[in-house]
Amino acid sequence: MQKINSDSLKPRRWRSPKRKYGASLQELSVALGRDDKSTDLLARHPFDVSIVTLAPGQTFCPLHAHDAQWEFYHVIAGQGVAREIESETKVGPGDAFLFRPGEAHQLRNDSDTDFIYYVIADNPVSDHAYYPDSKKWIVSQPEQQLIRSEPIDYFDGEE
Repeated sequence: MQKINSDSLKPRRWRSPKRKYGASLQELSVALGRDDKSTDLLARHPFDVSIVTLAPGQTFCPLHAHDAQWEFYHVIAGQGVAREIESETKVGPGDAFLFRPGEAHQLRNDSDTDFIYYVIADNPVSDHAYYPDSKKWIVSQPEQQLIRSEPIDYFDGEE
């Protein structure tokens, strides 16, 4: 059995170039040896688990819909907003919710305290995503690229 303690994991912080998006991630699956480039399901793991912290005012990423991946969320602390194409729902501690393939989603922290949640995503070998706000696709196979009619930058049309 492999074992880690999430309290000992140093968070990976990231921000978009214009700082519109960002988060702090404790990637539990990665710490347990997940290899996201592998097509071997034992090395790849059947799901990803992360603890995400959004500071006040942060949005995790642009609105997007996966074509194959499911994502389950469970809020640990703070308040946030789960955005879908035509609605927004306030979420807080204890709330659990799910986005199925094809359901566009985005999470943001519109409060004055940290918004912390678990995200558990299944791990299909091939998953692509559509970004409704900027009308682009992210294509993961054979190499991750964002496209409209030719490769573009991840934040093109978002910031």
